[in-house]
Amino acid sequence: MYQNQVFDHFQLPEEFTEFSDCTFSNSNFSECNLHSYEFTDCTFLSCDFSMSKLEGTIFSKIKFIHCKLLGVDFSKCAKFGFSVQFEKCILNYSLFFKNNLKKTSFIECTIREGLFSEANLNLALFNKCDLEGTAFENNNLEGCDFSTADNYRISPDNNRIKKAKFSYPGVLGLLTQYNIIIEN
Repeated sequence: MYQNQVFDHFQLPEEFTEFSDCTFSNSNFSECNLHSYEFTDCTFLSCDFSMSKLEGTIFSKIKFIHCKLLGVDFSKCAKFGFSVQFEKCILNYSLFFKNNLKKTSFIECTIREGLFSEANLNLALFNKCDLEGTAFENNNLEGCDFSTADNYRISPDNNRIKKAKFSYPGVLGLLTQYNIIIEN
């Protein structure tokens, strides 16, 4: 197990798969198989996780900052203890299916063509995020804050949105499915 270490341009070791209180910077995990790796209380700075395989990966109390996570299927991660935060990340084409994202922060992220399906996003924050083409299907969005997010399309019929926060003109993304005309 690696503990309390800082790694720059990290290469995955074969002998250890557990990391606690570690910081990774400028590391390339793209297309890596992280099957059954365990990361607890770790921070990833300017790392690339594009198309990485996360079957059974444990992400507990993780911060991703300035990371690229293209096409990542977070639904494959271990469910128990799953806790992540994202800041200034690119999450295009990523999938969150049945993930518990309660109180998760997405700060200044680009999440284009992503999918949130059957996820718990209760009290989550999408601060200054671009959500163009991202689908929200059958989620708990209660108390979720979209007030500074752009380009979202959310169906109030297919998601729980009680007390979710929206602002004008973004709130018009709730009406897209109805094919109505809104004039000033």
